[in-house]
Amino acid sequence: MTRILVIVPFALDAAGLANRQAQSAHVPLPEGWQLTYRPVACGPSSFMSPHDWGLMELAIFEAGSNAQAEGFDAVCIDTMSDGGMAALRSVLDIPVIGAGKASMLYALTLGARFSVLAQWDPALPRYRKVIREYGFEGQCASVRSLGQPPDFANLLTGKEDEVFPRMRDVALRCIEEDGADVICLGSTTMHQAAEYLAAELPVPVVNPGPLSYKLIETFLALGLSHGRAAYPAPVEPRLDLLHRMMRAGAEAETGTGG
Repeated sequence: MTRILVIVPFALDAAGLANRQAQSAHVPLPEGWQLTYRPVACGPSSFMSPHDWGLMELAIFEAGSNAQAEGFDAVCIDTMSDGGMAALRSVLDIPVIGAGKASMLYALTLGARFSVLAQWDPALPRYRKVIREYGFEGQCASVRSLGQPPDFANLLTGKEDEVFPRMRDVALRCIEEDGADVICLGSTTMHQAAEYLAAELPVPVVNPGPLSYKLIETFLALGLSHGRAAYPAPVEPRLDLLHRMMRAGAEAETGTGG
């Protein structure tokens, strides 16, 4: 059996986690694969500012830092921000894929320029930060928002009739006004709209979560993983400290501490 850990960047309950797990239905996976969706122990309720990004990095890093010892074959990070990806690669030898960089790079195999379709304006600085850090400013046609506050637990459930056409209209502006050849969904929380948009738009639509699963399949088939030259191992690992920090945070959030 091939076991893949999918790290969900929020401390969701079972119902919220099930909405994330539904992404696996968008893509065929090899027989014998098991995707384990794991929420972080604690962290911010959103990630729209540098304050949130820092906390999210730690939370995702902690959630996946023991993945190799637990017997997982690879790790997927279920957010376009790629939070914790570099830190996880420094302590794991198994492949670690972040949905953000993966989806943008893949978009450039399908067209010359891509646009990112975001949910609301407060998220735009995070996308611009990632695009700048990855050096995609020349290939990114635009980042546009549809003005829909995100619901990280329920996603787009119950809002399809209202939100999907708005997503289509904003994506068409990316194509017709900005010159996008490919549309990248700006969040794995938008996966429910992927099939609708693919049928409605004249360009390819990249669905970041399912894409990351198929990239893991390719990495494992080819025996590929990240290199130590780019992601050196820590000289003195302190994962014990990291786990204690997250346990204390979770206890404070739930009121179970001493």
